[in-house]
Amino acid sequence: MSVPPEAGQGRATVTISAGSLRGVVAADGIRRWLGIPYAAAPVGESRFERPTAHRGWAGVRDADTMGPTAPQAPYRGALGELLPTVVIEGDEYLNLNVWAPADASGLPVMVWVHGGSLAHGANALPGYDGAAFARDGVVYVAVNYRLASEGFSVLDGAPGNVGLADVVAALRWVQAEIAAFGGDPARVTVFGESAGSILLGALVAHPDAGTLFARAILQSGMPDALPSAKAGRITALVAERLGRTASRAAFAEVAPDELVAAEQAVTTGGTPMTGGPGFAMAIGDDLVPVHPLEALVAGAGSGIGLLLGSNTEEYRLWFVPTGLLDRVGPVLFAGARLKFRIGRRILAAYRAARPGAGRGELLGALATDLLVRLPINRLADARLDGGGAPTHVYEFAWRSPVRDLGAAHAMELPFVFDGLDSGAWTSLTGDTPPQSLADEMHAAWVRFAKTGDPGWEPWDARRPVRVFDAPTTTTVLAPREAERAAWG
Repeated sequence: MSVPPEAGQGRATVTISAGSLRGVVAADGIRRWLGIPYAAAPVGESRFERPTAHRGWAGVRDADTMGPTAPQAPYRGALGELLPTVVIEGDEYLNLNVWAPADASGLPVMVWVHGGSLAHGANALPGYDGAAFARDGVVYVAVNYRLASEGFSVLDGAPGNVGLADVVAALRWVQAEIAAFGGDPARVTVFGESAGSILLGALVAHPDAGTLFARAILQSGMPDALPSAKAGRITALVAERLGRTASRAAFAEVAPDELVAAEQAVTTGGTPMTGGPGFAMAIGDDLVPVHPLEALVAGAGSGIGLLLGSNTEEYRLWFVPTGLLDRVGPVLFAGARLKFRIGRRILAAYRAARPGAGRGELLGALATDLLVRLPINRLADARLDGGGAPTHVYEFAWRSPVRDLGAAHAMELPFVFDGLDSGAWTSLTGDTPPQSLADEMHAAWVRFAKTGDPGWEPWDARRPVRVFDAPTTTTVLAPREAERAAWG
């Protein structure tokens, strides 16, 4: 159903290959087209298959409301209070949203891929509004993709990594259609956070990356994938829960909401930091032929400009609201040390840098570095000798007062989107976050998309890292080097 424009708004119509779209023009001239299908609905015979082209439509299609979201469940418990979920029913959830300035022509494009552990998230979340990017001369695109079992099952009789294939299809749509919205397909920057960053990292490693985008921003998630047998363990657990075989034929008989309920049951208690059953890309097909980080370290994607970064206290999103920070006892700590091969020298370096820290804080710092910061350093170092595009590294350090979250995972998002006054992010930032920090961070992302230079020196042997904080953002050479070096 079409929604009438608000006071001061008008309509904007564009024509693409599939047909004409009627969007909305805001009072400030920013235009938006919402819920545009970039592929056919992944239902029926298309379910668990790679995306196929949308058949198009006759006449003018209204594109003034958010489209359907992928099947998913809300985050549980305290995480659900911090990270919202939007559920919009409908089959055509392989859709995207576009924001563009008035009279846009040949502008750089930024394509956002949301995070959510490959099981949550949507482009319809209010925090992913693209008005600030359009205001600053960028055509902004936000995409949906299949999640959890629908997107990352390992099933007999079905291709794997179909959620990643969705992102590829969206990027191919951008190459074919974005000029109609005023964007330049040769100047596409992809950016994503957490799981979205992990997906994009795999695409940077793919030989076809240069045909899809020119630059990439990877926020708090480094390229990762598992051998097919390991990636398929969660599919096996879901299948067992459902009393079915792990096959396309069997899963296709299960309603999406029933599948989501089974996923919830088998993933209880797991987190990206502490482990447990979770969804991952599977190694072994044409999209992820080898481990993507190893491919990047070996030189893949050297022509793609990269902006990489993490948050100082990633772990606090999972450790603090759940109370895990105070529950890490000697047995759990010893088990984590054994699992992650944390030797005495490594532990001594972290203890020396954090006098008085408890086991929970130490474990969180170790996990943050092991999962994010160390791979960032490794990849940035490997790209130094490749003679390709430069690499820039950042760290987000501002500490939120909300629930003592500090510089937790996802905390940079309100600042990247310059959305502090929208009300969409107060659950993370509180009521008085520093606008000056949003001004700095958002501007850096836009500069990178426009020029490839976010405003500080690229990575070299000195290890420069732009540390975003308030009241002062500065470049630090080799932050916490003793801890990094202790890993050998």
